[in-house]
Amino acid sequence: MIIDFHTHVYPPKQQAAPAWQGKCPMTIENVLAAQERHRVDATVISNHTPYLRHADADRILGDHREINKFLAEQQHKHAGKIYALACSIPNGRDDTLKELERAIKVDGMKGVMIRASHQHVYPDADDAKPFFKLCTDLDVPVVIHPPPVGYGEEVMNDYRLASSVGRPQDNCLALARLIVRGIFEQFPTLKLVVTHLGGGICEVIGRMNYAYTLQEEAFFLGSYEPMLIKHPPLHYLKLCYLDSVCYHLPAARCVVETVGADKVVFGTDAPPLTAIKGDGIQLIRDLKLAPADEAKVFSGNARKLLKIA
Repeated sequence: MIIDFHTHVYPPKQQAAPAWQGKCPMTIENVLAAQERHRVDATVISNHTPYLRHADADRILGDHREINKFLAEQQHKHAGKIYALACSIPNGRDDTLKELERAIKVDGMKGVMIRASHQHVYPDADDAKPFFKLCTDLDVPVVIHPPPVGYGEEVMNDYRLASSVGRPQDNCLALARLIVRGIFEQFPTLKLVVTHLGGGICEVIGRMNYAYTLQEEAFFLGSYEPMLIKHPPLHYLKLCYLDSVCYHLPAARCVVETVGADKVVFGTDAPPLTAIKGDGIQLIRDLKLAPADEAKVFSGNARKLLKIA
């Protein structure tokens, strides 16, 4: 069984945006066609709301209500083939929390996707604590996806560096901050899924470990106060799930070796780039995992997270 945990679908309003010139790839029809073509059994759809570059919380909430409704409708229409994640922002507002709770409890959505940052605010902010408490109480996964461009976008305008470097960098920074700011100390049962291999965090986790371990001896790193964690950062990274979206086999191997096959979920990010779905499947096969571990990555871990048979 194969479950693609990472694809994107837009409702009609987004599909009709002038930028797409009538050719938006992020449609439910494209998801289902790619699913059939590549023999994928089920797909998790989400919406990373790339057009939300503004900070108007009321407008964002209205957009999220519309998106959540549309994605939930697709889940119900294509039951067993499509599972949907709600979208939200961990801003601490009661109406935002109520919309997320409604999407999960009433519409049956399987989890929630948030951005790694929004308006340069990261999810380790104190305002986000009610959001994480709600998700823990609901026992649903929180999926972290990078924004269109994150911190440092002013130097990433050329050569599509914003997408190829900036976006994973924002994921890595968001997860690193959540770890050192004690998200798992506060919410030990939190199910956190980070897209794009965690933005490369497995490459830098050793540096995070020695920053924690050396304390004041590592004087050039700055202060490590207040101390909010009881274990090295790698301990907490192994509590997270990382999705397999990448385009480099050694990077995928690094993730499996760092967190284990029990914490990797298969994803392709296709659509929007449907042409790479087959490459994503082949990448997992090229890892040459033990059959039981390959099965966990392709579907077993996702089934546990989504609570599906």
